[in-house]
Amino acid sequence: MTAKTAALALGVIFVLVGVAGFFPNPIVGPEGMFVTNPMHDYVHIGSGAVLILAGLTPMAKLGLIVVGLVYGAVAVAGFVMPDDMLFGMIHVNQNDRYLHVGLAVVILAAGLLLGDGTKSQTPAA
Repeated sequence: MTAKTAALALGVIFVLVGVAGFFPNPIVGPEGMFVTNPMHDYVHIGSGAVLILAGLTPMAKLGLIVVGLVYGAVAVAGFVMPDDMLFGMIHVNQNDRYLHVGLAVVILAAGLLLGDGTKSQTPAA
């Protein structure tokens, strides 16, 4: 797997999860296992769009690293903020907090460890 493939796959997943938050389901939404409100759903869609765009360019590794760092910061903020409204706008619960940690690790690992998909042009001996 390459960074481009990872960025595209993760991007599509984020968009789908964001859209799912607008429809009743037991996983993500106001009553879901992962509590979201419309702003949280828009953040998922936006994150997915950034990853998809990065995956369509030579900037896939950088896109993954940036999004991974942002999710790392969100994870930390989720644990230090006093209530279940992240920045006063994004509804989260304990499941979300731990998921954001996992997402940060996976997205950063993809950006740091996966190749960009280009082959070196070393001449054969």
